[in-house]
Amino acid sequence: MPALPALADPDAVGADGVDSAPVDDGRVVSNPAATLTATDGAILAISAGEETQLVVAPLTTAISTREYLVGGVFRGSVTESAVPPKGILEVGYQIGCGIDMGTGPGVLLAGNAGGNASLGVAVLGGLPILIPNAGVQGGGSVTVALKPGIVLTVPVTKKQYQGEAPRVSIRNYRVRIDGCVGESFIRSYAILARSTDERETILSWYGATKAV
Repeated sequence: MPALPALADPDAVGADGVDSAPVDDGRVVSNPAATLTATDGAILAISAGEETQLVVAPLTTAISTREYLVGGVFRGSVTESAVPPKGILEVGYQIGCGIDMGTGPGVLLAGNAGGNASLGVAVLGGLPILIPNAGVQGGGSVTVALKPGIVLTVPVTKKQYQGEAPRVSIRNYRVRIDGCVGESFIRSYAILARSTDERETILSWYGATKAV
């Protein structure tokens, strides 16, 4: 009797002997809570959880645009306050770009020159990088205005609160930075401000930095 064919093992590695790469679901481990004791004894705290930061394709399809789908739950706390707590809880994201082209003049032709200039694409370390493609006749020069990195702060909300436990929940929110041609980084932030008639107490918290 001929042998039956072996059933496929769903847990087996691929034909090349290498496990499939895990899919990035965007989950981020939140940094520990930040706390502050005000001069009048009130205790402020900020914490976060359920954070996600997922790289998505930009709507513009431009390779110099970085776009992310983000989310998370951000909690403020004001305890031991002699007066009813009130103030603002701000939540947002900071995006860092290794090389900035968004604020420069781009490719410049200078001097007694003719020809054309444009930007091409190269891949360095798995990342798309813009490079100049220029044809120049005569005496002149080509300058590509690349600037050192830039950090963009994107506030998502500034929640006015009254009470001890302000909270902000974010889901499927898109943030982006334009004119970025190097490696990029993203992190969340939260700022808890407590206001009284005579005092303003401010506490900041920053999430873990994710490199893209």
